[in-house]
This record gives sequence, C-alpha cells and structure tokens, in this order.
Amino acid sequence: MATKKQATKKKPLVIVESPAKARTISKFLGKDYVIEASVGHVRDLPANAAEIPAKFKKEKWARLGIDIEDDFKPLYVVPKDKREHMRKLKKLVKDCDTLYLATDEDREGESISWHLVEELNPKVEIKRLVFHEITKPAIQHALDNPREINADLVEAQETRRLMDRLYGYSVSPLLWKKIKPKLSAGRVQSVAVRMVVERERERMRFVSADYWSIEGTFEGPEGDFTASLNSVAGQRIAIGKDFEQETGKLKASDNPPLHLTEESSTALVSRLAGKDAIVKSLEQKPFTQRPSPPFTTSTLQQEAGRKLSFTAKRTMRAAQRLYENGYITYMRTDSTTLSKQAISAARSLIEETYGKENLPDDPRTYQTKVKNAQEAHEAIRPAGDSFTDPKALGPDMGDDERKVYELIWKRTVACQMKDALGKRTTLTLSIDDADFTTSGRVIEFPGFRLAYVEQTDEPKADGDEKGGKKANDDDKILPNVKEADSVPTKSLDPDGHTTKPPARLTEASLIKEMEARGIGRPSTYAAIIDTILRREYCFKKGSALVPTFTAFAVYNLMDQHLEYLVDYAFTAKLEEDLDEISNGRKQGLDYLKTFFNGNGTPGLQSRIADVEEKIDPRSVCTVSDYQFGEQDGEPIEVRVGRYGPFLANNGISASLPDGIAPDELTKELALQLLAKAKEGPKSLGSDPENGLPIYVKNGRFGPYFQRGDQETLGDEKPKMASLLADMEEETVTLQDALAVLALPRNLGTAKTPDIPATETEEAKPGEDADILAYNGRFGPYLRWGKDTRSIPAEDHLLKIDMKRALELFAQPKQRGRGAARQAKVLKELGEHPESKTPIKVLDGRYGAYVTDGTTNATVPKHEAIADLTLERAVDLIAERAAKGPAKKKTKKKAAKKKTAAKKKTTKKKAAKKTNKKVSS
Repeated sequence: MATKKQATKKKPLVIVESPAKARTISKFLGKDYVIEASVGHVRDLPANAAEIPAKFKKEKWARLGIDIEDDFKPLYVVPKDKREHMRKLKKLVKDCDTLYLATDEDREGESISWHLVEELNPKVEIKRLVFHEITKPAIQHALDNPREINADLVEAQETRRLMDRLYGYSVSPLLWKKIKPKLSAGRVQSVAVRMVVERERERMRFVSADYWSIEGTFEGPEGDFTASLNSVAGQRIAIGKDFEQETGKLKASDNPPLHLTEESSTALVSRLAGKDAIVKSLEQKPFTQRPSPPFTTSTLQQEAGRKLSFTAKRTMRAAQRLYENGYITYMRTDSTTLSKQAISAARSLIEETYGKENLPDDPRTYQTKVKNAQEAHEAIRPAGDSFTDPKALGPDMGDDERKVYELIWKRTVACQMKDALGKRTTLTLSIDDADFTTSGRVIEFPGFRLAYVEQTDEPKADGDEKGGKKANDDDKILPNVKEADSVPTKSLDPDGHTTKPPARLTEASLIKEMEARGIGRPSTYAAIIDTILRREYCFKKGSALVPTFTAFAVYNLMDQHLEYLVDYAFTAKLEEDLDEISNGRKQGLDYLKTFFNGNGTPGLQSRIADVEEKIDPRSVCTVSDYQFGEQDGEPIEVRVGRYGPFLANNGISASLPDGIAPDELTKELALQLLAKAKEGPKSLGSDPENGLPIYVKNGRFGPYFQRGDQETLGDEKPKMASLLADMEEETVTLQDALAVLALPRNLGTAKTPDIPATETEEAKPGEDADILAYNGRFGPYLRWGKDTRSIPAEDHLLKIDMKRALELFAQPKQRGRGAARQAKVLKELGEHPESKTPIKVLDGRYGAYVTDGTTNATVPKHEAIADLTLERAVDLIAERAAKGPAKKKTKKKAAKKKTAAKKKTTKKKAAKKTNKKVSS
C-alpha cells in the first residue's frame, strides 16, 4: 500500500540585502531558518523605455515613471537583471511559514523591505527585524522584538527618489540641449559641482605675493636650535595670511605688518650679524587635548582619506564588508552616541591594555553636531560586548578591511580615554630691536594619544595639497635657558616665500563641507563623489578634485538661470523637509507638489519652461573667468563645445589639451595654441596613388594622419589613423603616414591549422587565409582567419614579417578572444561552500575575474588579487549570478549589424571610385 509523502516542515524565511550578510546571520540562526539575500534594491522607477510594461507604454508620463497628474503616483518595475532572482524569492516565500525582513535599519533599508512586500505579496506573517550590528545577541534581540515596516521612513525614501527623478529628468535634458549630450544634474550632485568649481575660481583669481623671512640658528646649552624673526621695532613681520588673495597686496589694517623683501631682509641680516641674542621672555602654558568623538560615516570617510589615502567609495566598501561579517556596527550613521554595552567594552579594554591611570572616572559622552542629523543610530564602532583585536580579524578580511577596522577600533577606544596633558613653551630672543621666537610643546600625560591621534585637513607649508599634518609632529624640546641669558648667534639666513592659492577640495574636505552645510546624507556622499568623477565634471590630480571646463559650463547655466537649485540654503532645506517626512511631521505628496508645481512661488516645471528659450548656449558655454584680452581686434574666449573645451578667436578655434586644469590655462599658453591652430594642419605631401593631400593633425585624443580634405573629397569622410606609439608629430614623414594609412598590412597567405573534433562537431581542415597586421585599440596585433595574436613590444607593426607572424601563432594565445579557455590562473581560493566546485581567480582580457566554472564575476579594479579571499569571491559570484545570464544579441540586432556592414562596404567602393576620379 502506497504511503503519502510527508509534507516538508515549513521554515521561517529571513531576507537581507547581501549574500555576505546572509552568510553571517546563518551562522547564528542555523538550519531552522532559510536565509536569502535580495542583492540590493528589487524595484525602481524604469531606467529606460525597454523596462516600461506594455500597458503603460502609451502613457506620456511612463518614461518619467511618475504620473504627475495622479498625485505623483510612481511606476515601479523589477529591473531585467533582477527578475530571475525575484522568481526565486517568490518560490521561497511560498514555502515559508513566516517572513522576516532584515534589511538595513536606515531609510534605504526600510524602503527595500517595503518593496519586497509589495512585489512578493506574501500570504504569511511579516515581521521587520532591526539591528545595528550582526552579532548573535543582536540578532536574537531583533527576533524577540520584531516591529512593523515604518511607513514614515518608506515615505521619506520614496519622496527622495521621486524628487531626484523629477529634478534629473527635468534639468538634464536642458543641459543636453544647451551644452552637450550625456550630461546630468542632481539635487546634491549639482551643488557638489558648484563647490569644486568655486574653489577653482578662487585659485584662478588668486594673485601671488612674495615675502621674506629670516631664520636664526642659535647655540643652546644642549645644542643648536632655530628661531624665526617675529618683529622689528615692535612691528610684526608679514606672513602669507597677511596678503589679499585676489590682489597680492597686504590686507588693510590699523597696525600693518612689516613686509620684508629680499633687499630689506638682506640689509637687516647685515645689521644684526655678529651680535649675540638675549633671552627676552620664556612663557610656559599648560594645555589639554581631548579625544575626537567616535566615527560617523563622514568622519570615517574623511579620516580614511587622510590617513589611508582611500576614496570615500573604497572606505565604504571596506566598512560594508566589516559590518556584514559582524565586525563593526552599521556604517551609515550621523550619530556619535555609544551604547552602554560599547562603553563598557571600551573601558574594560582600556584598563586591561593601557592601565587604569588612562581611564576617566566617568564614561565620556558626545553630542552630534551635524546639521540636520538623520534618525539616530549608534556611532561606528567594533561590534559586540568585547571588541575583536585588529590582529585577530578572520582570514576572510582583506587588507582594506583590516586598515579600516584598525582606524575604527583605535578611535572608539581613544574616545573613552583620559585627556592628553602637556605644556606649551614660547621662547623670545632679541638682537637689538629684532625679536626671534620659537615654540614647542611637551606631552606630560599622553592619555588617549596612546591609542589614537587624529590627522588634520591642513595643507603643508609648501602648498602640497596632500596635507594631513600629524598632530604629534610639532613636539619640540626647547633649550634650558632663562630670561636675560646671552645666547650666541651662529647664523641668520633670509628666505623667500610666495603665497599659495587656496588648496583644492579633496574627497575628505568636500564631504566635510557638504556635511557642515547640511547637504546630502551619510549614505550619499560616496555615491555623489563617484558620480561627479564618472560624469567627468571633475578629475583627480593627486588627491585633489579638479573641475573640468564642462563643470564650469554646467554651473554657469544653473547659476544664471536656475540659481535656486544650486543654492546651499535651499538644498539644505530640502534635506530638512525630507527629515520631517521621515519623522511623520510632513507629507511627501505636499513636498513633491510644492517642489514641482509650486505653491505661491513657481515650481520646477514652470521655471524650466520659463528659462528654456532664454538660455543662450554660447553664453553659458563661454568660461568668462578668463581675461585674456583681444587679438586682432577680437576677444580671446574659452568655450565648451560638444567635443570638449576650446579657444576661439577671429574664426580660429584650438582644442585645449586633454586633462589641463582650468587654473593652469594662461594667456601665454592660449596664444601659443591659437598660433598653432592658425598655421593649420601640417601638410606632409600628396598620396602618389591618388594625389590626395596628407596631413598630420592634433585632435582631442592625440596626433593623427589624415588623407584628403573637404576640398578634394566633398562630403566623403577622409581616412584618419593615429600615429604609432614610437612616432612624434614634429618628425613624422610622408612615408610614415602612407605606411600607417595603408594598414592593415598583408604579410602573406597561409593555411590555418586544422580544427580538431569536438563532442558535437567533426574535425575540419584548415583554410587558406591572409595574415594581416593591424593597429588596434589595445595595440598592434595580427589576424589570421578567426585567430588573433598581439604583436610584442620588441616587434614593430610596420616591420614584422610572415616568418615571425607564424612563430607568434604557433605560441599559445595569451590575450584576446578565446583567452578565457587559456586564461592564466592568478590564484586558487578553495572550494565553494555550497557547490564544492573549485573557485579560481583568472586573468581575463578585460582584467581579473573569479569563477566557479559556471559563473564569472569581475574583480573590482581597486581590490588587490593578493588580498582576495574565498568569502569575497563567493560574494562576487553570488551577486553576478543574481543578475541572471548575460544578454545575448537578438536576430534582429544581428540583421541590423549585417545591413550596416553592407552599407559600409558600398561606401568604401564609392570612396575608391571618388579617389580614382581625383587621381585622374
């Protein structure tokens, strides 16, 4: 008799954001729970027309994704790369008895939980789990105290998302139309661009000033020491900060300082030379130095930038991994508060590691000073009721994670230690009427400094923008002297200085400035900086953020026509309003209506309509900060065009060199570039086959050869080819140009190797095919039928012969198409914890990737292969797998490609006929 199959007992399902977080939680909850990751957001507004559901495609508002006329109702869709994963989640929900939503505890996490419920439509009980650290006690406490989804937080996040879409989709098209395509505008992004541009403008307006100082070397009882000239006849000596930045002149003052020049400083040295100094005064003052508060998101990003030279994005990625693996508390926070558990853990560690003498009687508390602080979490600190030693982090943590954890550990411990105490001493020496001073300090009780010393944003004295002077660099022991003592003078040395322009903003200082003004939120800082770099509004020069000329044009348009959108106070007020929505004190719909439609004052929609026809593209694309005067009766202008920045004068235009900083463009350089452009392209002669002129030109991407021009070809496009790596624009010849324009070179014909049999296909004999030498995007290479080989550096593209080519094809393929089968194994990480298949790091054509034999996942460029762990590889593979299979080309696209190729061939034939006509 057949027995009924026993029904499988249903288990609770816990959904978190990331595979790493799921894996950590599963260690605590065991097999009684099913743990799965949503892999980030599961729904969003449509990113493109293809994502719009068929029933909405005809709606005018569908591309925007917001029905403005129906109370700003959003259209949410599951992105194509998430659909397969959502099907998996839906199946898991059907097989569970309770759904626990354990996404992050901020607005973003709350929103993800809400979207999961909306999309999965669970028929079981739903519970929201909230915890700020992934430890067993924290998880258990969350299970014992579940709550419902916070509707206010969800509404605040949705309002933010809708407003950002309305802003971006309204302003960005204006930038495309008036400046150039592919630009973007954003509520916080555009204000960040303003900050970087305004700092560059300060540098452009800067006028340097020269001033001199005198350094004296004196003989003390314990050895030589130095002191700087401070005053002459009671008049203070001028230093850099005494000069106006925009004029280079001394600032107006009732008691102006003495401006020493080379001549006057040399004369003063001559007058004082050979005279001993007298100790005029010796002042000692006690000082107290207090520890910095524990880290918030922004202060962690700033300190990691200063101490580790990490970008904000890199810092947050490391912090995310530390949090997901249970080593630190939640890493997106404005709060400097520590829990009783954390304070107790820190105090115990201090007493044990640094001694009771460094432990204050009462715990230290810190108040959050950030404007518009978001809903309070705890500060970033080591997780748990006892802090993991930095040296004891698991082998699954990479070098970045270890460095960031050590910062957090030290800062947390230091913030609960005693103040540092010491004495600051100032020594004044006199030679006639000239006073020299030197100062130093002695730390008598180090206190918190035993654990941690914060760095500053101050640039170095020589103007180096890296900055970051260490707090303990200025400790200096002064000589043991007393008032009226005579001190021998060994030398007096005059030294010239030039004032420096304001330092450019770095990632750390930009975050600090944004936070101080109440612009943006902890979760957005890294993304905003990444966006302005990716959109090429800025580029990096060392650690400094340099605005591009495009950034100037965009800010010109915004400042002249939509000034309120880049106003600091207005942007901060928007953040305050969003905070009020998250606290339930304001309604998101009212906020959106006011912002977009207006309420007493015009809204975004009417403002855009009002200014669109008024904006003069030439005006906003002209960078008016330069005053280069006129040449031949016409002004020299710097403009931003569709293909980049250029100089314009009297109908002549000259492209600006790629990567030039705006403050580096001088009148002299502008005149040189215009003079070169006026000469026109350098003619190398004519092609002997068809008589077409051949030029060497310099474009945005470097020098290149060109055969033919508009006069000889009409509407036909001339052939162009970049110079080879070993060629110089000034020295190339007609023969060089003819050789490069004739590429690819045909080295001869040979029979390709036989194709061996496979499981599905029989063996095939080789075929006769030409071996061609090309100059490709990634360097020179050979093609023989469907096979390719890179040409090594020791061989030259124009000299390589058939024999050498066959030698290269006889060697195993290293790069290019098909390289994945022969890709070099960089590292073997071990077995996948679930499938038990080996996981390897391979060297692919476009960089390193990890694979389990089924799924390949790119290794982010900033992550060192040496630091890559098995756990990190599993995360990368899981995230890639959740996106589904790679998109394949459809037959329709292939047909389009074939048609395009056919058109190209027809065009080439027509060009050949034209060339023959010109030749005859």
